[in-house]
Amino acid sequence: MFEHEYIGNLHIHSYYSDGVYNVSEIAGSAVKAGLDFICINDHDFLTPGLHLGEEGFYGKLLVLMGLEIGKRHHHYLAFDLKEMIKGDNMGPQEVIDQVNGQGGFGFIAHPFEKGMPFREKSVAYTWEDRSVQDFTGIETWNFSSRWKEQIKSVFHGIFYLMFPHQTLKGPSKETLYFWDDLCQERRVAALGGSDAHGSQFKWGPIRLRPFTYKYLLGTINIHILLNKYMPLGFRQAKKEVYEAMREGRLFIAHDGLCPARGFRFDFISPDGSNLFMGEEGDFQPGDLVMELPHSGEIRLIKDGDLIRKWQGREAAFNVTEKGVYRVEVYRHLSLFGWRPWIFSNPIYLG
Repeated sequence: MFEHEYIGNLHIHSYYSDGVYNVSEIAGSAVKAGLDFICINDHDFLTPGLHLGEEGFYGKLLVLMGLEIGKRHHHYLAFDLKEMIKGDNMGPQEVIDQVNGQGGFGFIAHPFEKGMPFREKSVAYTWEDRSVQDFTGIETWNFSSRWKEQIKSVFHGIFYLMFPHQTLKGPSKETLYFWDDLCQERRVAALGGSDAHGSQFKWGPIRLRPFTYKYLLGTINIHILLNKYMPLGFRQAKKEVYEAMREGRLFIAHDGLCPARGFRFDFISPDGSNLFMGEEGDFQPGDLVMELPHSGEIRLIKDGDLIRKWQGREAAFNVTEKGVYRVEVYRHLSLFGWRPWIFSNPIYLG
């Protein structure tokens, strides 16, 4: 049973690339945000190395060092690397192959982001090559990308700074379509991240820091599920976290909107061969069971299509057809309506 839940934030940038905090300072912010682990993914073309010597436990917080490989396009979040990779002269498939060759794994980052219309002239770091293979998964929800896409003027900036949690968009339709299509062919894990930099926004004489690290590390998190408590030893803890990420044994949540600890999505079969998020099994009749820590609207997705909605804190669905099943959950806020909250990895029944 995968009943031990741990919360982490990924896709963080330190002062080794274009962030402003060092690793120890980021770890301090993560502790204040109530996290169990973080992974720093500095840009390969800016950081001088992987800095694996800074991995470890900072108190009870597990700190891991990854990499974001890519410059203008094809950003790739790499994890569990042994050596530095500089991707300047590599195509996206070669980057994926290099990561896999080290025994690492990776996720396509913010593939369909649109950029900020106001300050950055909508410059976006998209993923253009759809022919690549052997990547582990996709970063489906990126706080910084989705937030800045809404900023079309100073007035938009003020409004969305006043209500960042309430107005944040969920994963884009293009990203979800892309992911759902891939999941028809094979298991493709999804994760989310903050893309935290902690940097200043500059516009003429105006200087402000829209979001602190502490704030960003409490936005789009992943909740991994382990079958035992987090090991106290660093190497084993790192192995357990990375295995859960590889397998997609996790869900993505906007914890800044509402704490999501306690969400569950399982397949219960009569013979006891149950499945959890990210797992695959031969089709047999059974029940998909969904449990929420707080009330919301549960949306069950099969092969990319919405097939059922419920409101409340729990739901069950009798499965009579093979397919790829995943769950989206929305929270209702006064004045703002239904806001995106939780996105599960799929259960594959084939």
